Amino acid sequence: MLEQIDMSMVNWARGQFALTAMFHWIFVPLTLGLSFLLAFFESLYVKTGNEQWKRITKFWMRLFAVNFAIGIATGIILEFEFGTNWSNYSWMVGDIFGAPLAIEGIFAFFIEATFFAVMFFGWDRVSKKFHLFSTWMVAVGSNLSALWILVANGWMQNPVGMKFNPDTARFEMENFWEVLGSPVAIGHFTHATSSGFLLASLFVVSISSWFLLKNRHIEMAKRSIMVAAVFGLISSAYVAFTGDETAYTAAQVQPMKLAAIEGLYQGEEGSSLAAVGLLRPDMQPGDDKDPYIFAIKIPYLLSLLANRDPNSFVPGINDLVYGNPEQNIVGVNARMIEGKTAIEQLALYKNARGNGDEATAAAALSRFEAVSANLGYGYLSSPEQAVPPVALNFYSFRIMVALGTFFPLLFLAYLFFTYRGTIAKQKWLLMAGVVSLFLGYIAQEAGWIVAEVGRQPWAIQGLLPVHVATSNLTTATVQTTFFMFLGLFTLLLIAEIRIMLKQIHIGPEGK
Repeated sequence: MLEQIDMSMVNWARGQFALTAMFHWIFVPLTLGLSFLLAFFESLYVKTGNEQWKRITKFWMRLFAVNFAIGIATGIILEFEFGTNWSNYSWMVGDIFGAPLAIEGIFAFFIEATFFAVMFFGWDRVSKKFHLFSTWMVAVGSNLSALWILVANGWMQNPVGMKFNPDTARFEMENFWEVLGSPVAIGHFTHATSSGFLLASLFVVSISSWFLLKNRHIEMAKRSIMVAAVFGLISSAYVAFTGDETAYTAAQVQPMKLAAIEGLYQGEEGSSLAAVGLLRPDMQPGDDKDPYIFAIKIPYLLSLLANRDPNSFVPGINDLVYGNPEQNIVGVNARMIEGKTAIEQLALYKNARGNGDEATAAAALSRFEAVSANLGYGYLSSPEQAVPPVALNFYSFRIMVALGTFFPLLFLAYLFFTYRGTIAKQKWLLMAGVVSLFLGYIAQEAGWIVAEVGRQPWAIQGLLPVHVATSNLTTATVQTTFFMFLGLFTLLLIAEIRIMLKQIHIGPEGK
């Protein structure tokens, strides 16, 4: 079967999913954070009765609505691709993966969509308090949607709470609460949502800065900046905390991802973290040369982040691929042997069951269960195939961290000059604020690259490689739909930007 898999088709399917996910992620984080900022603005309106806060809320709400609509459209396409391009994946893990997505659609999205209608169309039709309640519920519903989607994603990165059914060759859920409470799922949810809060704060600061530079809507811009800068600063601190926790869980359950992020080939005790560096482009697994052309390292920091112990051992790519008996690390090469045994014994079990040979079936099943934890490794063609793209992870991670360090300083500067009452005179800061929105999007996409490219080649960590999860399609079919989606997404993005710019040009209602 594996000999018939067209890797060209697999890579096009992979590219199509990445294209859709990255495009979808342009809209989602803004929705997550802007919904809470709307709730903050409207709460100030209800508390103070100041009509300026109402105009501010309604202005940002119009921009939220445009982003919300296109985010939903791209999210639906993403879910359809599980059925079109990844039908083997859907067949094998649909019982587990489908549950959180179904809850997201039935419960969270229902809340979000219902209260969105009241929030957007209910001004002067419902009471102030009920309208405010609806706005808060949109924020809660938006973030609950993210919770269930990231629970599903977290399970792919750390498959827990399930068992493999050898009779159907499918993974089935055994413990829902273990899936929901997975540290990886919680870590991804808190990190993704807090980074969405940060991006939304940059969005408000950026557009408000543009207003100040143009000497338009001065009061509205100053008030928006004040709220967004506070929210952004708090969110930045939370992003740093959740990012640290996410890296720690990756070290525990996805050590290959961490090794790729660090460009670490040879594991060591008291491992340093490369704060800045340039990787040697010809470096391959098994090489024992220095992987960096140059690097500025912080001693012991990687061991501290990975294991909460500055002197601990952090495995490198070579340790994980070829094994390290001194550190009790089983290599991919050894796991592949067990994986291929698991595949053989599973086939023997099913054949024996079909022939009514229960004794042979029981023996094969016993041998299968002894090595089934490494089932996915049996589908790899070489140990080196288990290594994700190192350079892409290494540089994406550093871009994300560098920008994540810059943003709280930016918010602090805005708060400082807002406190002094001179924010409108700080042209340099306002120009930096306008540009910061684009930097925020770069950080968001870099973060998703680290999360998703870092777990390659696995669709489900250690159990199902990407090339086994695809549908039986031709390369031409996937290429055609890839370019169709690329064209559609480009049109949607142009439409969104034009509508957004028009609304920004109009400005807050009544002004």
